[in-house]
Amino acid sequence: MPEATPSAKGQMLPGIAGICLFMLMIAIVGTVGVLNGQFQGPGARYAVLPMCSMIAVGVFGLLRMRRWGWALVMAGTLLLSLGYIYMSHAAHEGRLLVMSGLTLCFFLYLVRPEVRDRLR
Repeated sequence: MPEATPSAKGQMLPGIAGICLFMLMIAIVGTVGVLNGQFQGPGARYAVLPMCSMIAVGVFGLLRMRRWGWALVMAGTLLLSLGYIYMSHAAHEGRLLVMSGLTLCFFLYLVRPEVRDRLR
């Protein structure tokens, strides 16, 4: 007779914790950059601050394994990846493509069925 496996719902995967740490660091660096006036250009600070706020709130929700936190962090990773691609094209900086690829990998990790099954 096969043993019943316990439900994994609500248990965090190690990759989720790593993504949360990275995204929280990105939110902090972006917020400090806005407060120090490092973002030049029309409306740049008005785009960065709400994005950082959304990511920070989503990270704390994802750490509690809530579906809304997962959705906010997923949206944040996808928007960050697209933003890095745009900034790479505008500033002709190849290293921003590396950041774009990394955040895209985080997005692809978060859409895995194993991750979605563990959310409450």
